[in-house]
Amino acid sequence: WNKVAQSVHRPKRQNCGACHFFGGGGDGVKHGDLDSSLIKPDKNLDVHMGLDGQNFQCTRCHSTTRHHIAGRVYTTPAVEVEKSLIEDDLASKITCISCHSRTPHKENAKANDHTDRVACQSCHIPKFARINPTKMSWDWSVAGKKKDGKPFTTKDSLGKPSYVTKKGAFVWEKNVVPEYFWYNGSINHLTLNDAIDPSKEVAISSPAGSLGDEKSRIFPFKVHRAKTPYDKINKKLVAPHLFPKHKTDKAAYWKGFDWNAAIKFGQDYLGLPYSGEYDFVETTYVFPITHMVAPKEQVVACDECHVREKGRLANLAGLYLPGRDRIKLFDQIGWLAVWGALAGVFLHGLGRLFAKKNGEEG
Repeated sequence: WNKVAQSVHRPKRQNCGACHFFGGGGDGVKHGDLDSSLIKPDKNLDVHMGLDGQNFQCTRCHSTTRHHIAGRVYTTPAVEVEKSLIEDDLASKITCISCHSRTPHKENAKANDHTDRVACQSCHIPKFARINPTKMSWDWSVAGKKKDGKPFTTKDSLGKPSYVTKKGAFVWEKNVVPEYFWYNGSINHLTLNDAIDPSKEVAISSPAGSLGDEKSRIFPFKVHRAKTPYDKINKKLVAPHLFPKHKTDKAAYWKGFDWNAAIKFGQDYLGLPYSGEYDFVETTYVFPITHMVAPKEQVVACDECHVREKGRLANLAGLYLPGRDRIKLFDQIGWLAVWGALAGVFLHGLGRLFAKKNGEEG
């Protein structure tokens, strides 16, 4: 105990990463922008954490007072107390503006006009999972297959499990372009008491925010997709019993591979109803992307968003985006102006020509 007490020090990346890099059962499973590549990154992966750059530890931004660690979401969203250290040097160091202010670019730079609607991360994190792959989908519906009566595992070209008997099929990806949503710092979560519409993709978690919310910004996310069990009759998600409590616990899915028994046990344990009929529904879960800040030379280019087709913001509804959207009336007025200008030039040229000809004859 003396040795333990004498070894207390500020946590480093390995301490924080032991949970946050390996959450969900493996390296890069959950977040996409948090994995073991950030233990010793270079500045090309993260300009703040790079050993050849600022070499920040996690505590440099996630400041802590009496074991309350500054974070971005949940009980106190960062946006609620969004301050710059330039304004208040006692403010929590957690948002980009804490150090960079609301006008981080050169004076009169167009990028400064975006900060009231676009999060810094949307431009400065062009892709995530740039070194290690991250799990992007999980299909529980195909779990339970065996070879020669035994559970088995297969791996993909990245060396990651693509199928595991206990868990189903996975898809892993590297260099993933984020998806973008309006986000005010809070996350909405579905519960097991909430009814769902199984004919549509079900958002287990989703960003809170909207165009009309002054605290909202366009923010990048990893969207994890899955096929998840649900109660067909009650139309609610369910909590199956997975881990066997003992050798004879065949109700656990990872023992008996019986979904019906596993779901009934889990629902009974939680005191929730189960109709006895289950199926699988497509679901999504979001993770805000805020690490792996790239060097400024790799910033998202204007035409990656302001483009007519297949731009980064192609699916972000509710706003007029120059270059992506069009208003037919404005287009018609614009073309009338163009043709009007051309006609004016043409008529002016003709007038000059006739005037010159008449002058020569005179």
